Amino acid sequence: MKKSKDIVVLLGAGAIGLEIVRRIATSKTLILGDINQINLENAKEDLENAGFTVETVIVDAGERASIQAFADKAKQLGDINYYVHTAGLSPNQATFADVLRVDLVGTAIALEIFGKIIAPGGSGLVISSMAGHMFTDFVTVEQRQALMTTPADDLGKLDFIQEDMPGGAYGISKQGNILRVQAESLNWAERGARLNSISPGIIITPLARHELKANPTGYQSLIDNSATKRVGTTAEVATASAYLLSEEASFITGTDLLIDGGVIAAMKNGRMG
Repeated sequence: MKKSKDIVVLLGAGAIGLEIVRRIATSKTLILGDINQINLENAKEDLENAGFTVETVIVDAGERASIQAFADKAKQLGDINYYVHTAGLSPNQATFADVLRVDLVGTAIALEIFGKIIAPGGSGLVISSMAGHMFTDFVTVEQRQALMTTPADDLGKLDFIQEDMPGGAYGISKQGNILRVQAESLNWAERGARLNSISPGIIITPLARHELKANPTGYQSLIDNSATKRVGTTAEVATASAYLLSEEASFITGTDLLIDGGVIAAMKNGRMG
């Protein structure tokens, strides 16, 4: 196979991730990873019809060997300039253990693996969630440090992570994502690369619609009490993502950007009713 010059890697072929890569993958080769073959086929068809060059790989985003094989394939294609990580499970999709395996452990493994092969001058982005900002008061300084520095494969074994903790597996995983990005950004910097995260609020996607149906009253309360009093769009997340991944953001690394319409600001100001 002919080696391409510039590679964009997306792990998690959902609505937000696909919107992001449409902004950054022009004239580059895009490699998509997802556990769902149908998602991959549909994404590949849509992107190729729009003029993009696309490769696909079935990936279990919670399994080290699968992520490593995906990374090896991407590296074979060329220089990895951008890595975008959107893979994750919601609490309404999966068990406590599976959410930890994919959202917390798998994300940390992926950042470790791709941090070793990202091209100099490259950049990475993790899509976390505003949930990572909701339950910070329930995590101690020592526990935050553990989320940052514990070996990736052992994160799910941390004894303070319990099913009855506020926010559950999803909340602690997303907080862990934000902290892990801070820690891994220093390792990425050794290769001259940057790493950031974005924490979206209620962004309308097929997954979000499923979540809204599961808890319409709770989500509507978040929307009504937020600063903007509306949901967000994938385009808004993609615009910010493209900036953070670009050279224009060359002084930004190890940081998290909330794109939540002011939900967390309202919560911290006691305005959630």
